[in-house]
Amino acid sequence: MDIGYARVSTGDQNPDLQLAALKVAGCVRVFTDTATGAHVRRPELTRCLKALGEGDTLTVWKLDRLGRSLRDLIGLLDDLKARGVAFRSLTEALDTTTPTGRAMWQMVGILAELERSLIQERTKAGRSAAVARGVKMGRKPLLSPQQVAHARALLGQGEPHDTVAQSLGVSRRTLYRALQG
Repeated sequence: MDIGYARVSTGDQNPDLQLAALKVAGCVRVFTDTATGAHVRRPELTRCLKALGEGDTLTVWKLDRLGRSLRDLIGLLDDLKARGVAFRSLTEALDTTTPTGRAMWQMVGILAELERSLIQERTKAGRSAAVARGVKMGRKPLLSPQQVAHARALLGQGEPHDTVAQSLGVSRRTLYRALQG
């Protein structure tokens, strides 16, 4: 069964163009949301995805009506594929029921994987450059060097670790870590 999904961003916009195209494409049911693409809650999309079963086809007028980002779109379409649901986008002429459509979808997936790899490389290079410049990574210490010295002095006078930690406003574990550093 062909099931359609349409989305407009605001109540001022009209979904009639999408609905007409989905009807011409043979959609038996159409779910329509009025929400921005960045809006997490799209109840009709949730209902649409629940209605889809193995052998069904999800049809949209345009890819951007379905996903908030390329990552979300890829995740959603991978989920559909795993469930045995085909996908069609009318404007982009993407149809995973055809060999060409499946090949195009695989290319989109390859490009997304490449982008993820490039982001990881840039992040790693940026982190290395920051460390080389002397930037300390991670959380800032909860205790200053003066507080650690004070804690050592108190402990040297026989104060219990719990009391010292409590007086500094940190956990005993945090105190132990600071004393090791």
